[in-house]
Amino acid sequence: MTLQLRCVLVALLTGVAGAGTAAAQSYPSRPITVIVPFPAGGPTDTVARIMGDHMRSTLGQSVIIENVTGAGSTIGTGRVAAAAPDGYTLYVGNWTSAVGAGALYQTSWHIINDLTPIAQLPASSLMFVGSTRVPAGNIKDLIAWLKANPGKATAASVGAGSGAHICGLYFMEKTATKFEFAQYRGGAPAMQDLVGNQIDLMCAEASQTLTHVRGGKMKAFAVMSAGRWAPLPDVPTMQEVGLDMLWSFWHGLWGPKGLPRPVVDALNASVSKAFDDPAVAKRIDDLGMTIPAKNERSPEALAKYHKEEVDKWWPIIKAANIKVSQ
Repeated sequence: MTLQLRCVLVALLTGVAGAGTAAAQSYPSRPITVIVPFPAGGPTDTVARIMGDHMRSTLGQSVIIENVTGAGSTIGTGRVAAAAPDGYTLYVGNWTSAVGAGALYQTSWHIINDLTPIAQLPASSLMFVGSTRVPAGNIKDLIAWLKANPGKATAASVGAGSGAHICGLYFMEKTATKFEFAQYRGGAPAMQDLVGNQIDLMCAEASQTLTHVRGGKMKAFAVMSAGRWAPLPDVPTMQEVGLDMLWSFWHGLWGPKGLPRPVVDALNASVSKAFDDPAVAKRIDDLGMTIPAKNERSPEALAKYHKEEVDKWWPIIKAANIKVSQ
């Protein structure tokens, strides 16, 4: 390579790097779209809207929440994986879209390798709940009723590989019981049918059940956390009744693969500022969710935790031999 050609290449590379840095420094210069791969009204949609409202004020641009459902959340997530890595198309997901779906659906992208982690978002627990028509008053009576009526009860699933689905399978395995699944596109419509006594049971994101349980429209049998859930302290944990079922229903914010680090840092800082706002903290607390500790808020912390969850759950899900329709 001649000296002249080498100089030209160096100049080109420097120019490209400089352009990328300049673009990142001016970010954001237009509205940001955040894809939620679940229907409006569910807990993940609520978290995205709470965060988006505050991020709009710190970033100085509109944050538009777009619900893109279908194929177990992979349609919405895939749109972000295929987007330009400029920070204007992001994704808020939960355990279902970030872990469960990736173990079952064949996609052209990889849930870890083809997305850029930005920040971990609030987490909750899963709660095993039932409609008021279920005759059992506690978890032990529920197990006895299910054993006496195998295959007669119905439980909500929000797609193959969803938290509700895998949790239900786990519960049946741990208790030697059997019930049938009713499929829904998201948690909100499943909640409606549970409250309306159209179905019997659900492993639901705990914050989504709170109003209904307090209002006497739904029964709460057990929570899948290490300790009792503060908003419903009278509900026992699964461990208290002898069932080893711990489950954190967590959320995160990602962008496409190759997102420039300055853009990642700007978004992460905006999320952290939202967490530090007492008004946002109260809204999250009212949902019964927990804000990540400061040492859990970095992109690296999300990447590490995400991989740990995939490594833990994928072998379990794949061993269950669940079939999905693409």
